[in-house]
Amino acid sequence: MNATASVVEGRFRGAPAVTLTAGDLSATFLPDIGMTGVSLRWRDCEHLALPGGLPALRAGSTLGLPLLAPWANRLAGRRYRAAAVDVDLTGMAVPVDGNGLPMHGLLVGRPGWRVELGAVRRGRATLRAAIDVDEPAFPFPHRIEVTATAGDRRLTIDTTVTPTGRRTVPVAFGWHPYLRLPGTPRRDWRLRLPARTHVALDERGIPTCAEDSERAETEQIGARTFDDLYVLGRGRTLALESGDCSVEMTAGAGYSCAQVWVPRGRPFAALEPMVAPTNALSNGATPLVEPGDAYSASFTLAVGNHP
Repeated sequence: MNATASVVEGRFRGAPAVTLTAGDLSATFLPDIGMTGVSLRWRDCEHLALPGGLPALRAGSTLGLPLLAPWANRLAGRRYRAAAVDVDLTGMAVPVDGNGLPMHGLLVGRPGWRVELGAVRRGRATLRAAIDVDEPAFPFPHRIEVTATAGDRRLTIDTTVTPTGRRTVPVAFGWHPYLRLPGTPRRDWRLRLPARTHVALDERGIPTCAEDSERAETEQIGARTFDDLYVLGRGRTLALESGDCSVEMTAGAGYSCAQVWVPRGRPFAALEPMVAPTNALSNGATPLVEPGDAYSASFTLAVGNHP
């Protein structure tokens, strides 16, 4: 089916924005504020939550569809060793969680993204933007390129890390979509998970050595909460469902893990693709990309009616 597609520059709550449209699907990004996705609409139904709004995003809080880089989730402390380089974050202004652990990388809400492409082809709308990263908190010079493509009912996000210096770059990025199903209370949503390995976390949210294999399941969220890390297997689609409405996150081969976050009393849930497990930057579990090479990972958000 040929869908009407467009790439339009405009404003979102006063900020410069780019909106991709393909048929009944539209997605809006803010290149000047972290290349953050702030809207994902299907037939006028919004599927992204923005707790705190743009002021929170500018202050470094996550919302909507943010990129977490150079690392996703948290580190176990302010010192890490990666790719044979020792890094000490002591005294550096990096985002932290409630326990003071470095959290969500360095790019949430960050300016400096360059829009390199806005194009329409064969019913699909594409936006590409890039940023260069080289700073004391992550002294591995590299370029991050994000390509968002809207087509039919799917938004596909491709992320590529390319070294720009002589150092090998450890790769540990992820995305943190704040998802919602409009018109239905969260307690009535169903959470669909594939067969997976559940990684136990300690009281700080750092992985332990304990793991359990879990079968695929689809269960109502009800009063349950989650802040759980999974290693993905062959099944790579996680979803929220209600009635005949759903939003699915499918992680491509570049993502080995997913975090599921369903906090108490909030009208959203997060299904987060991650290249590496939490704290991988500290324990040597990240993929490494050599100068002259690149690392890419892709995931898709599909919205609308589920089968």
